[in-house]
Amino acid sequence: MTGQGDGRPLLLGVRHHGPGSARAVRAALDAARPDVVLIEGPPEADALIPLAAEEDMRPPVALLAHAVDEPGRSAFWPLAEFSPEWVAIRWALAHEVPARFIDLPATHTLAWGQDGTEGPTERKADGDGGEGAEGSEVDVRIDPLAVLADAAGYDDPERWWEDVVEHRGVGERDAFAPFAVLEEAMGALRETYGVGGRDRDLVREAHMRLQLRAAEREFGDGVAVVCGAWHVPALRERTTVAADRALLKGLPKVKTDMTWVPWTHRRLSRVSGYGAGIESPGWYGHLFGAQDRPIERWMTKVAGLLREEDRLVSSAHVIEAVRLAETLAAMRGRPLPGLGETTDAVRAVMCEGSDVPLGLVHDRLVVGDVLGEVPRTAPAVPLQRDLDRTQRRLRLKPEALERELELDLRKETDAGRSRLLHRLRLLGIGWGEPVASRGSTGTFRETWRLRWEPELSVRVAEAGVWGTTVLGAATAKAEADALAAQGLADVTGLAEHCLLAELPQALPVVMRVLADRAALDADVGHLAQALPALVRSLRYGDVRGTDTRALAEVAAGLAERVFVGLPPACASLDQDGAEEMRRHVDAVHGAVGLLADVPALPHPSTEPEVEAPALIRPSAEPVGEGQAQTGTVVDDAGGHRGLRGRWRAVLRVLGLRDTVPGVVRGRAVRLLLDEGALEQDEAARLMGLVLSPGTAPGDAAAWIEGFVGGGSGGGMLLVHDERLLGLVDAWLTGVPAEAFTDVLPLLRRTFSAYEPGVRRTLGELVRRGPGRQGSTRAAGSGIPGFGPEPDAERADAVVPVVRLLLGLDGTRQDVAGRDVDNGLVGVAG
Repeated sequence: MTGQGDGRPLLLGVRHHGPGSARAVRAALDAARPDVVLIEGPPEADALIPLAAEEDMRPPVALLAHAVDEPGRSAFWPLAEFSPEWVAIRWALAHEVPARFIDLPATHTLAWGQDGTEGPTERKADGDGGEGAEGSEVDVRIDPLAVLADAAGYDDPERWWEDVVEHRGVGERDAFAPFAVLEEAMGALRETYGVGGRDRDLVREAHMRLQLRAAEREFGDGVAVVCGAWHVPALRERTTVAADRALLKGLPKVKTDMTWVPWTHRRLSRVSGYGAGIESPGWYGHLFGAQDRPIERWMTKVAGLLREEDRLVSSAHVIEAVRLAETLAAMRGRPLPGLGETTDAVRAVMCEGSDVPLGLVHDRLVVGDVLGEVPRTAPAVPLQRDLDRTQRRLRLKPEALERELELDLRKETDAGRSRLLHRLRLLGIGWGEPVASRGSTGTFRETWRLRWEPELSVRVAEAGVWGTTVLGAATAKAEADALAAQGLADVTGLAEHCLLAELPQALPVVMRVLADRAALDADVGHLAQALPALVRSLRYGDVRGTDTRALAEVAAGLAERVFVGLPPACASLDQDGAEEMRRHVDAVHGAVGLLADVPALPHPSTEPEVEAPALIRPSAEPVGEGQAQTGTVVDDAGGHRGLRGRWRAVLRVLGLRDTVPGVVRGRAVRLLLDEGALEQDEAARLMGLVLSPGTAPGDAAAWIEGFVGGGSGGGMLLVHDERLLGLVDAWLTGVPAEAFTDVLPLLRRTFSAYEPGVRRTLGELVRRGPGRQGSTRAAGSGIPGFGPEPDAERADAVVPVVRLLLGLDGTRQDVAGRDVDNGLVGVAG
């Protein structure tokens, strides 16, 4: 090996993920031409090094090690294009020189955390390479860069590193000089601070020295080592083999597997987990890739991004931003503009002083959303390979950038994507999260928010214990979850997931567990909580082609039990219990509306089909106090439409029973009114009874909250029926002063949920008084809010606009069909 000529190994101390260190390593290796390159990293990954030369391997990537028996116990070693270790690997492969990892094996590092201490899963950005544990003799771990920056008079370690390393060109100078200087500086720091709070580094450095000795015996003095600068003095130190082996004796072990996985720039910017803690990976990648004029090229990138976002940025902006950045660097005594100067220049020139577009620049460019790729030949668990095949077949590529995906389930490809995403969610692989669809509420549309994070590779490895394919693993996981579910609502939610993910093999097991749990659970609250999720599942039958009739029968049985048990369950509840029961009533009401439209299973019969009356018809009379209809609710069409009348009868019981809390009684009356099962006059009578002086103010306020609160459109009801508004107004003005403070929170919660326009209209109505001039209910009208006859004059005013929207001719006509322009009588449109 050429270069040093002193017979010692070439130790290249670096800062992890530092582009200046990466350039210096490449120059030093070109000058030295070593026979072997030793790199800080787990030795189990030696077999994976050749994959770095594959065309499909694109950094950032990471070495992933996980325990075979416990895949969740894992560690990452991320590498970016500007990482010195990656540059060393690529140099060795290009020059056909052996490359080996020499750090402590992953079999020890993963087992190290099993005793409750932190394992080596975090790499700091301070050049130590160290992933040591917390809790050493030193209270605070030493940051070598911060100490050196402070000694040089800098208050920012990043700025100091940029000035002395990143802005230093290799040129024709000695390629080994920066490493010699850095080794001397780190040696002085270790003489002062010892291990600097990194006790586990002693063990790691002992293993590195043993591997270094073995390489020297094999290759002589042609050995080059690329490691964190903090370790260089320890590797240079001459210790005995026995002493190093003693430090490694008795270390715990665990069987591990290793592979390459994609990584992201965003993960490189995080300190938590195994984030490298560098704040600007996109900026560092630019510095490493720009061969010349890095500031000009950076400003051009920024201008391109802002133009894509419809910002007015011209070439003159780019020129002025470059000039300002250079001027700021000169004023601050820096050799070249750094990230701080370029950011200030972009803010002032291109963003006009606003931090909003500057935040976009930071997110997209300074950090970046680059997602690496690994070749298909990289080792992977069978589940990962099946997932890769499915992703390629469905053309659903993992991306680091968060995006929304609109799916039309009537299309086979979109339906397959939906199945895959739902199955992964069931396996705990959160690649996508469902969000509300914009512009459509149909069940044939889904919207997902997707973002692939590197940790999902670990989740896939963990899920591999359930099966070798996504379908098989999701089926096994669903069956196991059903048997282990604690509550009835958990099982019904799982049934919904099985339908969404289309797991026909798991659904019978889930249904059997559901039937058993429903038969044993006597808590009406649990039944009411479970029913909505079960009924929601029925919506997916038509679009997904799933037969949900058996599920509908189970849901109908649950509904029957809720109907019977709900009235007595609503008696003697406190305020919190009453509010929870009101939510249950709302949920059951919506579920019954859906279930009533689902056809029932045909009854087996050998008799010819004849027209027969419904087995049970809802009575026109309200259910008696404490009574409930029983039986199978099946109508003429073989459906569950009789459930709707049955539920109305239960609501009547709740609305009339004095022992039921006011908030539940009010909501029951409101639901009956909305269904058309209760006349306006009857609702007004019930409200008048509740708001009479004989009712306690707190009970009356609770009834009002149930009737017009909870986001149920009660504000519009009061706007269009001033009779009800007058009752509320009269009661509120008559509440005694000593009771007003008690009912005020309930009323505030009720009316604050209304839209601003509704609140404003109610205020105007109350100010002028119900029934006076301008009332929304016209005299003689039979419908609240409407007059007895159409107002032709007001209608004529909008006819031209309506005709223009419909694309009709330009002749204006009134609502009676008369031509407004020429007086001719005709038929409009």
